[in-house]
Amino acid sequence: MDRVVKPLVMALTAVGLVVAFGYLLYLGWSMVSRSEYLAMRGLGVGIILLTAVGAWATWAILRNGFELQKISAAAAAEGIELDVSTLDHRPSGRLEHAAADELFDRVSAEYQAAPDDWRTNYRLARAYDHAGDRARAREIMRVAITLHEADTSGARDQR
Repeated sequence: MDRVVKPLVMALTAVGLVVAFGYLLYLGWSMVSRSEYLAMRGLGVGIILLTAVGAWATWAILRNGFELQKISAAAAAEGIELDVSTLDHRPSGRLEHAAADELFDRVSAEYQAAPDDWRTNYRLARAYDHAGDRARAREIMRVAITLHEADTSGARDQR
C-alpha cells in the first residue's frame, strides 16, 4: 500500500504546487498589466518574484532529495550502510550519545584513510547525522554526492 500511497501523495502535492504557482503568476501578472496604480504594479512584481523564488526553492529541495535517493540506493547496493541495530538507542529511537560517539570515531577513522572516496564520505555524513550534527551531515553528504557523480560519470566514460 505504501508503494501506491506515497507516489500518489507526492503527485497530488506536485500538482497542487504547480496550480498554486500558476495562480500566483496569473495574479501577479494581472496586477502588473491591468492596474493603473504604481503600488499595485509593484505588488504584482513582488508576487511574481516571490513565486519564482518559491519555485526555485521547491526544485532545489526536490533535486537534493533525488540525489540523496540515488546515492542511498548505491550505498545499499554496495552494502556500506551503517549498521546501528546493535548500538544502544534512546526511547525516541535516536542513538545514545556514547554509542553515537563510538560510531562516529570508527567511521571517522575510515574517512581519514580514504577522504576522496564517496563511500567514506557517505558513511561519515550518516555518522554525523546519527550524532545529531545535521549541518555537517548535509555538508559532507553534498561532498559525497559530488564524488559519487564524478565516480559514476567516470565509469560511464570508460565504457
